[in-house]
Amino acid sequence: MEMMEPDISMIAGLIADPARSKILTALMGGKALTATELSLEADVTPQTTSSHLAKLLDGELLQVRKQGRHKYFQLKGPHVAIVLEQLLVLSAISTPKTTTGPKDPRLKHARVCYDHLAGELGVQLYDALASADMLEDFGELTRLTEKGKAYFVSLGVDFKQFKKNSRPVCKSCLDWSERRNHMAGHLGNWVLNYIFEKNWAKQDLDARSITFTNKGLTAFKRAFLIED
Repeated sequence: MEMMEPDISMIAGLIADPARSKILTALMGGKALTATELSLEADVTPQTTSSHLAKLLDGELLQVRKQGRHKYFQLKGPHVAIVLEQLLVLSAISTPKTTTGPKDPRLKHARVCYDHLAGELGVQLYDALASADMLEDFGELTRLTEKGKAYFVSLGVDFKQFKKNSRPVCKSCLDWSERRNHMAGHLGNWVLNYIFEKNWAKQDLDARSITFTNKGLTAFKRAFLIED
């Protein structure tokens, strides 16, 4: 039996629709949103939103979770978020006279990229770890060194927990606004959760931007060896 060649046109068509692209971008903050909330994000009627959500679910770009009477929609996984982030980069490159990344300065400074830190602070984190020989940066590939592993263990990381699925411990993700790498994978997700657990910062309610307190920003930079 002859195997069918992968057909990227179907996925490309799903993402290409303006309303669906707004829905997908809204979900890049990692939060699960209702159809009503996504209707407002996409600026279309609830009926149209339902049609778009059904198509995105069929295309395996979204997943739905039910809690009581409500349904919450999320991206299918980090692989979808990475593709969307790269499309944002490509869109910025392909659009003449465009400014790099989002217009909102909050999003440029620090934001959630599905489940890890992005923006200026995400890139500073990656660069600091690479400069301290904790990460080996090979452009599209990133490797955690033994020195890096020991350092994160000292912060409380349990690497055994990362072996429960096939997701990489750490990997590079090309940042939309900075056009340089930030850290994704299990470790990128751990760092973001660590920031929130320490109350150094909170995700803004109206966007996927992250706002650090003054003390929190100082503590974050000290913990991850980021120089001012």
